[in-house]
Amino acid sequence: MIQNLGNDLQTLSQTHSPCRVFVYGTLKPKEDNFEAYCADGILSSQPAIAYGEIFALPMGYPAMVLGDQSSQSVYGYLFTFPDRRTLESLDELEDYQCDRPSCENLYNRQEIEVFDLAVNSLGLAWVYVMTKEQVNKFNGIPQPNGSWSGLTT
Repeated sequence: MIQNLGNDLQTLSQTHSPCRVFVYGTLKPKEDNFEAYCADGILSSQPAIAYGEIFALPMGYPAMVLGDQSSQSVYGYLFTFPDRRTLESLDELEDYQCDRPSCENLYNRQEIEVFDLAVNSLGLAWVYVMTKEQVNKFNGIPQPNGSWSGLTT
């Protein structure tokens, strides 16, 4: 009984502790999915970078491939949400299911280190990424400036 209580408290703690997500595409402010998925739930937001490559996909949204500190910077935002419940709706949007083989997901969710624009660590955050093979399958176009926008002028 006490072990179950401990497990329940751990689950409750994980569910109700702040959740940080790095966004680089349609979830950014002023982009298509920001209002529906993020606007009302954000506790804090700040410009941020992650290491990797970003590609424009013909479907009208981007994909990020993870890299290391020798990779280019991908520019986005670090959002903090009140708890992990936001991940449920983001998982659905990104066609990610944790109990499905990663090769069957459109994106996979991973926890990575993110940085402010002066390259100071901001700690860990969730991000939705694709593999280079997936990006190639979709004929992704590299974005050498590290940034993507779906806004039209």
